[in-house]
Amino acid sequence: MEIKALIIDDEPLAQNVIKQYAQKLPDLTIVDSCNDAICAHKILQEREVDLLFLDINMPKMSGISFLKTLKVSPLVIFTTAYSEYALEAYELNAIDYLKKPFSFERFCKAYYRAEELLTLQKSAQKSTQPTEIHNDFLFIKSNKKSVKVKFSDILYIEGLGDYIKVHLPDNKLVTNLSMKKIFSLLPPKQFYRIHKSFIVSLDKIESIEGNMVSVNKTRLPIGNSYRQDFVSFVNNFLAE
Repeated sequence: MEIKALIIDDEPLAQNVIKQYAQKLPDLTIVDSCNDAICAHKILQEREVDLLFLDINMPKMSGISFLKTLKVSPLVIFTTAYSEYALEAYELNAIDYLKKPFSFERFCKAYYRAEELLTLQKSAQKSTQPTEIHNDFLFIKSNKKSVKVKFSDILYIEGLGDYIKVHLPDNKLVTNLSMKKIFSLLPPKQFYRIHKSFIVSLDKIESIEGNMVSVNKTRLPIGNSYRQDFVSFVNNFLAE
């Protein structure tokens, strides 16, 4: 399977290193390279891209800020000389975080993660849709059977890499769906994403304290990149 990648980095030397490494991997094609986010945005509008090798410190706009502007993003591997952005990068669902200078072995490790995820995504697109939505419920494929789940029964949903776990009052269902996909199938007025790995049912929230939400006596973290929007939402219902 060919994987088409775009390099976004303002350092010519860093671009050349990635290009040299990519030449050693037969399925990885560098479709283009650019020095800043503005140029990258134009390329993404014109070219099909599966994967970004994205630097963080760049002129005009940082890599992290650029990624936040994309409504739909390819998979991302951050490449940077700075380690302090790692947590924020992973909260943006980056595949990996390569600290310059990185070896070919470390590059391959990040690339193979992306390759595995892309293979699963494309395989899922070709197969029968595993989840169907109907009014106040959906069917979730778990353990070789389709289980009917009412939205009102969902406590919260937990992300587990390429899978999700749907927490119900008396059961837990694991299925091969991304957090992004399951969130798109849920009624937006009933559910809120509070973390890259957690979606909560608003009706099931018992309390909010600091950076934690309590649901069914389970404390769930509020991610830094989700906190501001979630607090603003909650304030709409705050009795004062």
